[in-house]
Order: sequence, then structure tokens, then C-alpha cells
Amino acid sequence: MTVLEHIGIAKNQLVNAGLPPDTAAIDAEVLARHVLGWDTTKYLSDRQNVAPSVFSSQYSTVLERRTRREPVALIIGRREFWGMEFEVNPSVLTPRPETELLVEETLNLVVDRDTQRFHLVDIGAGSGCLSVALASELPTIQITATDISHEALTVAHRNAIRHGVDDRINWLQTTYLDGISDRPNVIVSNPPYISDAEIASLPPEVRNFEPRIAIVSGPDGLDAIRALLEITAHRMVPGGYLVMEFGMGQLKKIRHAVRGYRQLEVQKIRSDLQGIPRVIVIKRGAVSIEVP
Repeated sequence: MTVLEHIGIAKNQLVNAGLPPDTAAIDAEVLARHVLGWDTTKYLSDRQNVAPSVFSSQYSTVLERRTRREPVALIIGRREFWGMEFEVNPSVLTPRPETELLVEETLNLVVDRDTQRFHLVDIGAGSGCLSVALASELPTIQITATDISHEALTVAHRNAIRHGVDDRINWLQTTYLDGISDRPNVIVSNPPYISDAEIASLPPEVRNFEPRIAIVSGPDGLDAIRALLEITAHRMVPGGYLVMEFGMGQLKKIRHAVRGYRQLEVQKIRSDLQGIPRVIVIKRGAVSIEVP
């Protein structure tokens, strides 16, 4: 049987497991290339050839994992983000394409500025995708990356080493800014923002395989976001910015929460490719008077 024939059978298995046909086709191919160790060029040239003798059993093993709805990224152990390959495992949130908006907006904020004087903090660093991507684009900036999970920071550290930026990122296991004395100029964060009630309705790839601490944040999903607003209001350098991802349908509540701080102002909203508001940029002004 050829590699392509194996993939055709695998696609049908994945469709029967509940995956949409387009997703099943892509996943079947990616998993086949992973097992074979082939890049795209090799795959396109040799996919009509008879599969190696050991391929069938190895391919069946990874397909079985995917039929249980384990994400492809966790099966192959990597995910692309910002044109870079990142190690992922069950300890970290798998990077999503929409999270690249955080990198774009952060770069927009610091362009043409003296980044040697900037202190950027990545709160909830996870795989390190944001810190590593920003360090690769901003070679003079000081970055502190925090996460409550030791296991996540271990993965992030390896990703930073892989991309040659580990010497410019300070990794700290802590909650938010606890233990950090320097006030940041920019905070970038993809916090948990799923409500407790939403868990049951999430796709099994998320519900059963993503670390709960990285996705769930209280009864309305806004606990972490409220904490970030409080930190931005009281521990940010005046004139600094919070660049933050949020969930579908949360923008109105976030705007209302921002209005509770005289020193905070919404500067920009970015939507993802589906037109869903996804990223907010909030400026910390000079006013330091708290609203009762």
C-alpha cells in the first residue's frame, strides 16, 4: 500500500471520530509526515511510493491518539508560531494563530523607541511563544516571563534556548508580578478567559488536553483579566501598556471594568481572521487617583 493510500484510509477514520473532512485530511497527512520524518518536499515527491514496512504500525499508533481527539500538536510535540517552531506538551497551552496579534501589537507599541529602557513582562508565559517571538524581534529589550507552573517554564526555557534568545529572558515562577520590583513599560498576556460553565461545551481537544489552569478563570472567565487590569493601574509605569487577549463576547465587560480606573484607557481593539474581537491594548495614563 502506498503512503497516499494509507492517508486516505486514515482520513476516513478521523472523520468517523468526529473531525470535519478538511481537518481530517490535513491531520492524516501531518501525522504521516511526522511518522516518516519527511518534510513537505519529500512527501510530495514520494507519497505515491509503497510505505516502509514499519510505517503501518507506527501510523496506527498516532492515529489512535488522534481519534481520541488528542491535538496533533501534542502528538508530534511541536507547533509553529510567528514562523518559529515551539515545543509543546500537556503542561502548556498550545499556541494559536490569533495570539500572534499580541506580538504584532506589542511591536507596534515599541517601534522607533529606545527598547534598552523598556521592561516588558509576559504574564502567563506558558510555552514561551510570546517572549521568544518578541525577543527575536527586539534584540535590546529586557523581558521577564512569569508563570505559576514550573513545568510550563521548563518548556519555555527550552524553546528560548532553541531559538537563541534565552540570555535575554528572565524566567520567574510566580503569580502575575509577585516578586518583581521593577515597574514594566509593557505587559503582554494571553490569560485564561474561559468560564467554569463553558468547560463542558469546549471541543475535546481543549477540554481534555489543555492545562486547565491556562484556560479557565472563574465563574465568568474574567478573574485573571480583572487582576491584570488592577496590576496595570497600580504597578505599571505611567504611559505603559497592557496588550491582552480575551474571549468571545467579553469585550463589553472588559470595557466596563476599564472604566473603573481613571488611569486606564482603551487604545485599540484587534479582531481575529473571523472578525471576532480578540486583543485589547490598554494604556496606563499619568492619573493615579483611584476610583472608589
